[in-house]
Amino acid sequence: MKLLLHCCCGPCSIFIIDKLLKDGHEVFLLFYNPNIHPDKEKIARIEALQVVASKYKVPLFVDSKDMIDLWLAQNKKRCNECYESRINYIAKYAAENGFSYFLTSLLISPYQNHELIKELSQKYAKLYGINFYYEDFRKDFRTGQNMAKELGIYRQKYCGCIISLNDNNKINV
Repeated sequence: MKLLLHCCCGPCSIFIIDKLLKDGHEVFLLFYNPNIHPDKEKIARIEALQVVASKYKVPLFVDSKDMIDLWLAQNKKRCNECYESRINYIAKYAAENGFSYFLTSLLISPYQNHELIKELSQKYAKLYGINFYYEDFRKDFRTGQNMAKELGIYRQKYCGCIISLNDNNKINV
């Protein structure tokens, strides 16, 4: 089956790509993360994902749109809005481009709101008439992180948005 995997980053995607390919799926990658800030962070994540895509010889589509104003305006609802805007885009992209299924690498992270991501994916799958491929990958999070470490790709320290960047005091903006 032709499957579109939304990738937030290389480390969260690598295990899922590996598993889907071993399960016999035709996998395509989509990087769409307008929340990521600053630009050097977005570039580092895209480059890491390009290494993973090359390793597995799977196509990678990149939409590097930036929506920093949305994240600055959201405060407490920012995570919900972030999930919703990306999942809406992914489901629509999959439906319009002939994919059988879509899913997101956000489903591997124990740090994300798994149930909300699943609920929104089901909502937009129904809206656009596309199938949502669901699997709870959280148990394999550390395996994926170790695979990324072995490959030597960039592993980020925060979710990506400017608010989490500032909250975590990781980098001065």
